[in-house]
Amino acid sequence: MNAVVFEQYGDPDVLHVADVEEPHPAAGQVRIAVRAAGVNPIDWKARSGAMREMMPLSLPVIDGREASGVVDEVGPGVAGVASGDEVFGFAVGGAAAEYAVLDDFARKPEALSFEEAAGLPVGVETSVRVFTILGGLGEGQTILINGAAGGVGALAVQLAVARGARVIGTASEANHEFLRSLGAEPTTYGPGLEERVRALASDGVDLAFDTAGRGDVPQLIALTGDPARVATIADFGAAALGVKVTGGSDGRAAEALDEAAELAASGRLHVTVAETFPFARAAAAHRASEGGHVRGKLVLVPG
Repeated sequence: MNAVVFEQYGDPDVLHVADVEEPHPAAGQVRIAVRAAGVNPIDWKARSGAMREMMPLSLPVIDGREASGVVDEVGPGVAGVASGDEVFGFAVGGAAAEYAVLDDFARKPEALSFEEAAGLPVGVETSVRVFTILGGLGEGQTILINGAAGGVGALAVQLAVARGARVIGTASEANHEFLRSLGAEPTTYGPGLEERVRALASDGVDLAFDTAGRGDVPQLIALTGDPARVATIADFGAAALGVKVTGGSDGRAAEALDEAAELAASGRLHVTVAETFPFARAAAAHRASEGGHVRGKLVLVPG
């Protein structure tokens, strides 16, 4: 089968389409004919070698972690799913391929395209995991989401709104109307963030979620009054400040997939696909992700 692979660490040009062996599902897994695969910052960080000490890889590697598609093989012990069902979820051994094996998955709502569904798993799982490690998020609380227009941030905003929270989100001014459409109150990131947020919430905020890693964590601590109320997925040095730094090694909040599917089916969760790329242009997708300032998700599609 064709897959997007890299055989050595390096710049985006190490990505290429190659013929690799087809995977098959083990117990609790399904195989899908891939219709779309999401692109995330963790993908280019892994490809570049930036995380080789924290997350060593056995090369060659198939790119990607999240996918949507049509089930064509069902592993032992899987109930309620059959060949022909449309699903989305987390890939085992790579997502950007003709076929991918999923271990955690949910049914794709009819309201979502395959491209939109492929952009859900990483963002919603990360958001729900962060809400949980911060002690839970619910009705009447105020959360600040730093980097709210990106792939994770935009989903975190919607999940927080659905839980009844007030959301203040940071983004460049060009994305402020987009944030309003998601239910957030927008402001800009960077120097002066604390003052700008206090103009919206004079007593500060209950919780803060940093998806951007732009050096704003000290201001987030000041706004919450407690580093334990701040979590980041992008500023690993913030652990020294007492902030909660979380990644996939902390365990997966797999229940987020069903929550997202239910919200999407009822029209309360939308995925903004910024751009789609064929597998052959995976390098361009990685460059776009590395460049930042992407509104929503980047997606790879076979062909």
